[in-house]
Amino acid sequence: MLTTVKGKSVIVTGGSKGIGKGIARVFAKNGADVTIAARGEEAGKAAAEELGATFVKCDVSNWESVKAMVDAVAKRTGGVDILCANAGAFPQTKIVDMDPEEWDQVMATNLRSAFLCVKACIPYFEKAGKGRVILTSSITGPVTGYPGWAHYGASKSGQLGFLKTAAMELSRYNATINAVMPGNIYTEGLQDLGQEYLDTMAASIPLKRLGDVEDIGYAALFFASDEAGYITGQQIVVDGGQILPESLESLGEI
Repeated sequence: MLTTVKGKSVIVTGGSKGIGKGIARVFAKNGADVTIAARGEEAGKAAAEELGATFVKCDVSNWESVKAMVDAVAKRTGGVDILCANAGAFPQTKIVDMDPEEWDQVMATNLRSAFLCVKACIPYFEKAGKGRVILTSSITGPVTGYPGWAHYGASKSGQLGFLKTAAMELSRYNATINAVMPGNIYTEGLQDLGQEYLDTMAASIPLKRLGDVEDIGYAALFFASDEAGYITGQQIVVDGGQILPESLESLGEI
């Protein structure tokens, strides 16, 4: 049984849907004071009401918006204990068709936002003498590739590069930073890719199913626990074994 997060102040960016909502649900279910930060006001308020959380509108790619959001959370709750930097975008566009603006937008939403959110939380980690950061990275980029997601993969690999030095710099505040690397998790965004994609992906996973958003939430909960206090700068893959087979044919041997 992990040490409780009851009463702890938790920010989940991009928490209005998908993996972020799953993370928010797990922390809320375990008694944390959860703030969902997202751009979409309608979805954000609905998710917050459903989960018993608080919603704050925020553009995670904009420094002033991020700083205002973090300061508002700290003012309401007395500080920031845990940051789940989850916000992300994954439009599927091949390099030959991709506008440079789309590349920049994905980098801003996925990578720049992680830096901004961590930076905004540092004063509160310093004041408390502790803190936890969990990034939502991906197997796409750091481990695998997929046509149309060059920008997404690059941003997720960039998060892990940021993680290593951030872990060193945050250590002076007794704060840790780690990453969860999801495989194919069943979300609204994945549904939009069509049933054929979902079926193909499920068939390529040794556990023969897509993951649930709460699978990522519980990995984040572990990294946020006191028991994980000596783990920093690390990542954990949560993918049902997707990256293990040498080929699709090897799955036929199971």
